[in-house]
Amino acid sequence: MNQIITNLIQLRHRLELAAITAMREPESIQLLAVSKTFPASAIEEAMHAGQYAFGENYVQEATEKISQLAKLRPWLEWHFIGPLQSNKTKVVAENFDWVHSIDRFKIAERLSEQRGEFPDLANLQLCVQVNISGENSKSGIPIAQADELCNAIAKLPNITLRGLMAIPAPNPDQTLQRQSFAAVRECFNKIKINNQSNLGYEFFNTLSMGMSDDLEAAIAEGSTIVRVGTAIFGKRDKIIS
Repeated sequence: MNQIITNLIQLRHRLELAAITAMREPESIQLLAVSKTFPASAIEEAMHAGQYAFGENYVQEATEKISQLAKLRPWLEWHFIGPLQSNKTKVVAENFDWVHSIDRFKIAERLSEQRGEFPDLANLQLCVQVNISGENSKSGIPIAQADELCNAIAKLPNITLRGLMAIPAPNPDQTLQRQSFAAVRECFNKIKINNQSNLGYEFFNTLSMGMSDDLEAAIAEGSTIVRVGTAIFGKRDKIIS
């Protein structure tokens, strides 16, 4: 059996066990396959195992793969999960279904305007990225500012505010992993309660958190999307900027 298909089967079992342990329905957690640095052929292999949502970090690399897989576009869901510069927002607005890494209103505003240039496309789904660990090397806004940014984004046309995304600092201690994810969940819940009757929050239901090394802790704390690359595609041997 193809290695990617084998990895996906094993990973789905792992996700199901984590969900059951957390007393959650496995169907409430979406697997996002992080395909950055891997070729379009690897994405096609994953599709044969029923994987249709893929995450990319680098705009040029991603759009090349989206073009190569154009015939499969109706079945694929493309998520942009890396830092996004202003000069690349239009390409993302045209090609992606989700953006997880919003940490500035200016970026959300540009995506909103530019998505509107493609009336045949559905709203772009956005998550606000919070920097839960306070790392200078990580994107994301301080957690205390998430509510204000969400309120501003929720009013924009052509986008749908979906929730929060986080990438905590790596830590082998699952108790500490859970503490970081719990802080994101508490922020998410506070924003949702404060804005439950406000327009723009109808689909605020997403916690994008958890990767190959900490997905059990993330699922225990309410993650609805886990972003997994190496456990599916193997180790990366190159980095594209």
